[in-house]
Amino acid sequence: MQGKARNALLFFSFTAIFVALSSAFTDPTQYQTLLVSTLSNPPTLSWPEAELTGSDPDPESESETTLQLHHIDALTTDQTPEQLFHLRLHRDATRVKSLASLVAAKNGTRAGYGSGSGFSSSIISGLAQGSGEYFTRLGVGTPPRYLYMVLDTGSDVVWLQCSPCRKCYTQADPIFDPRKSTSYGRIACGSPLCRKLDSPGCNQRKSCLYQVSYGDGSFTTGEFSTETMTFRRTSVARVALGCGHDDEGLFVGAAGLLGLGRGRLSFPSQTGYRFNRKFSYCLVDRSASSKQSSSIVFGDSAVSRTARFTPLLANPKLDTFYYLELLGISVGGTRVRGISASLFQLDGAGNGGVIIDSGTSVTRLTRPAYVALREAFRAGAANLKSAPEFSLFDTCFDLSGKSEVKVPTVVLHFRGADVSLPASNYLIPVDSSGTFCFAFAGTMGGLSIIGNIQQQGFRVVYDLAGSRIGFSPRGCA
Repeated sequence: MQGKARNALLFFSFTAIFVALSSAFTDPTQYQTLLVSTLSNPPTLSWPEAELTGSDPDPESESETTLQLHHIDALTTDQTPEQLFHLRLHRDATRVKSLASLVAAKNGTRAGYGSGSGFSSSIISGLAQGSGEYFTRLGVGTPPRYLYMVLDTGSDVVWLQCSPCRKCYTQADPIFDPRKSTSYGRIACGSPLCRKLDSPGCNQRKSCLYQVSYGDGSFTTGEFSTETMTFRRTSVARVALGCGHDDEGLFVGAAGLLGLGRGRLSFPSQTGYRFNRKFSYCLVDRSASSKQSSSIVFGDSAVSRTARFTPLLANPKLDTFYYLELLGISVGGTRVRGISASLFQLDGAGNGGVIIDSGTSVTRLTRPAYVALREAFRAGAANLKSAPEFSLFDTCFDLSGKSEVKVPTVVLHFRGADVSLPASNYLIPVDSSGTFCFAFAGTMGGLSIIGNIQQQGFRVVYDLAGSRIGFSPRGCA
């Protein structure tokens, strides 16, 4: 009996040692599958006729509405995918500098930005214009003239190009003529609306003038006015907007900009009473081959039941941006050492912090956080063949000849909300030959930005009434 007991003990001991050794040599990293698809030409833009037709709008009849969104690249098809991608990265870097310049001003202004029902619009991606921006098609004026408008959560003032245009950039639609609209109204100098501008001016007719300037040198100037905007069958009267007669810079294709920021002149701030201060969007796949539609929704139905919410923070020096509290990041199921909430802290002077932005493509992290994230991802992706650096990306891989690969998972940990990114939201194609790069970048400034590549496919909910932002995966359906 003693021999049997001894043998049994030895058996269990060897088994325990074997299990321990097996666990030691098993990679604990969590992976997910990336489907390999290279850059291709953008699709031809076609807007559903149903978006623009229907009965006359009744401003009191609609409780909410939905509009289609597209990436701004759909407005041109005369450049190769590689050329478009390089243009996009150039514009993206310029935008990041512009956003950082607003914070750097630290003067409490927006640095040149001059029982609710609801409505909605579609969204399109803007890659073909070399832009990371998204736009929709809205009616302006009475009768409505339908125009492409860029959606921008990083600015406030709504504006569009107007005739007579002294100096305007090229847009896809005819320039809006306020003389042909019966609902166009000038705003008087000294009026409450005019005083909301950071630097209001006056012309000889005692009409209010505006100027919106951006950190990249782009600007728009003209007459500050009110006008009716039509979202499908819903109209919103007396929206304060800039009617630009001199518009210069890196604006592409669209007629103007729909400011969705938190400032007092943004579209949500002006019209929040109509949709209970709630809106959400889901950004379409940036890849040219995607035919998935996307939308922006205004009203109570914008709040997804499956969304995970994180509180909004306020910058005492700047009211435009949507600040979130990022606590850490996981790669392969493990929290990245060296990334802590202190790296993303928004201080009392308005420095640092993390914003979410619809117009920035690539997520920027303060340099120490990015380096720690990059090294963790490289370690988890050691099985992939490395490739040379590409533009701002310093971590790239050669995936040519492959249809799918396993990559480490990436999770953003916000206060109250863990956002698990799909593989295509952080490992992206940069050419047509199979080069993929890790779609994060470092910044020497204190401001970190969650870009739209990482937001892709999520319904991002802006519940301003509840002072919170929500993320709902697979939200474009």
